[in-house]
Amino acid sequence: MKKIPVRNIHSTKESTSGRFNIRRVQDILGGRDLQHDLHRHNFFFILAVQTGQGHHEIDFTPHPVVDKSLFFLRPGQVHQLQLTAGSVGYLMEFDTAFYRPANKAAVQRLRKASNKHFCLLEAGNFEKLNTILSGIFAEFTGKLDGFEEVIKASLEIFFIEYVRQSSGPAGTAAPSGAYMQERFEEFIELMETHIASHKQVSAYTEFMNLSSYQLNEVTKTAVGKTASALIDEYILLETKRYLLATANQVKEVADQLGYDDVSYFIRFFKKHTGYSPEAFRKNFK
Repeated sequence: MKKIPVRNIHSTKESTSGRFNIRRVQDILGGRDLQHDLHRHNFFFILAVQTGQGHHEIDFTPHPVVDKSLFFLRPGQVHQLQLTAGSVGYLMEFDTAFYRPANKAAVQRLRKASNKHFCLLEAGNFEKLNTILSGIFAEFTGKLDGFEEVIKASLEIFFIEYVRQSSGPAGTAAPSGAYMQERFEEFIELMETHIASHKQVSAYTEFMNLSSYQLNEVTKTAVGKTASALIDEYILLETKRYLLATANQVKEVADQLGYDDVSYFIRFFKKHTGYSPEAFRKNFK
C-alpha cells in the first residue's frame, strides 16, 4: 500500500536541533515555471510571494498565487503548487524538532498562524513579514555563531505579526473566545493524530476532559458545527487525500483509515459526497 508522497526539507543540514531551510523563490525557479504535483509534508511550509503568479491548491481548496500572498501549511496537509517563472519571494520550511514553542502563548500563536492557510496582504503588512523573512534568510545563509537561535527568535516575531494580520480590527479576542479557540485547535490536533483509531466524539471528550455538550459548544462557537460533523469532515478529507494522491485500492484506503468493513466505508463516503470512492477518484483526479 502506497503512502501519499511525502517531501523532505530540501538540502539543509540536519542536527539534533531539527531541520530548517529558507530559499528565495527566484532561486528555486531559476527562470523556469515550477509544477509540484499533489503531495504532503511532515514539516511546516511557508510561501511568501512578493510578486508572481500561479495556482496553489491546499487540501483541495484552490487559491490564486498573486502579488503579496502568503501560504502557511501544517504538517500532514496535501497540496499542489504551480508558480510562473519570474515570481519573487521566500519559501521557508521547518520541522517540529527545530521550532518548539517555549510556552503556552507561543503554542497558541503557532496554531493560529498555521490555521490561516492563505492570506492576501496589504503592501505595508506584507513588507513587515517580508523584512522578517529577509533577516532570517541572511542569518541562514551567513551561519554566524548563534544563527539558529536568532532564526527561532525571528520565527516568534513572524508568527506574532502574521496572527495580527489575520485577526480582526481589535487584534485580540475576548478571554472566553480565546479559551474556545484554544480548545477547538486542541481538538483539531487530536483528531489529526488519532482519526484512524478514534472516530467517536466520546474518545475526544475523554482526551480533553470535557463533556460532549462542552466539546460541541467549543466546535459550534468556533465554526458553527458539531464535533461529530467535524470528525466526519476530517475522515472525508483524509480519504480524498489518499484517493487523489495515491493509486491505492479502496480497501487499502479503508485500512489506512481504520475501517475493517469496506462496504460501510464506501457507504459512508458516498452518503457524504454523492460519489463512490472509485467514482470520486475518476472524476476529480
